[in-house]
Amino acid sequence: MAEKRADKEKPAGTNVAVIGLGRFGGSVAEALLDLGYEVLGVDSDPRIVLDWSDRLTQVVEADSTDEDALRQLGIQDFPRAVVGIGTNLETSVLTVLALAELGVPEIWAKATSVKHGKILSQVGADHVIYPESEMGERVAHLISGRMLDYIEFDDGFAIAKVRAPQGSGGRTLAQLALRTKWGVTVVGTKRPGEDFVYARPETAVPEGAVLIVAGDTEKVEAYAAEN
Repeated sequence: MAEKRADKEKPAGTNVAVIGLGRFGGSVAEALLDLGYEVLGVDSDPRIVLDWSDRLTQVVEADSTDEDALRQLGIQDFPRAVVGIGTNLETSVLTVLALAELGVPEIWAKATSVKHGKILSQVGADHVIYPESEMGERVAHLISGRMLDYIEFDDGFAIAKVRAPQGSGGRTLAQLALRTKWGVTVVGTKRPGEDFVYARPETAVPEGAVLIVAGDTEKVEAYAAEN
C-alpha cells in the first residue's frame, strides 16, 4: 500500500474509489486527483499498483470481486466508486455486485457493449459508461472538420464548439439570430488567447472567434454542417 498527500484543497465529501487502473480507470483517477479529490485506486495487478503508487492518494492491490477485501479497505464509506474494468466481464460484473452489496451510494461502471451495460445496471451500477462508443462518435464529428469539439448527451442534446459563420465578425448574436434560423442556442464566444464570453443578445462576435452552441443534436449537427 502506498500513500500520497494531495496538495490541492479537497472538495467536501468527495473521496472516490477507482477500481481497475487501466487506460480508462487510470485517466479517470488522474483527472479526479487534478480536481482536488482524494482517490483510492484498486487493482489486482501488482505492477499497475506500483506504477500508480506515487501518483494517487492511496493505491491498493486487491481482488475487487472479494466483498470482504473491499470492506477491509473501507470502500463502503466512499460516496462514489468507479469500476474501470472492461476486458474481463465476469470481474467487472462481480465488482459492481460487491460494491452494491456494500451499499456504495453511487456506482459508475465502464461497459464494452450494450449487453454488458445492461448486466451492470441490473447488478447495481447507477451510471454505465461506454467510452469507446462515445469517443468514436465524438472523433467522427471532429474528423469531419465541421466541429472543433463536440459532446452529445443521452437525451438527444448536444454541445459543440464551431467556427463563427463567415461575415459574422462585429455582428451581435441578436443580428445573427441563430436560434431563429437553426434552432440552436449560443452559450458563449471565445477568441484564441482571450477569455470566454457568456452570450447575450448584444454580444458582438469577434473576428476569428468560435461559438459554443447547444441544442437538439440534429439541429446542432445541421448548423455545423452548413458553417
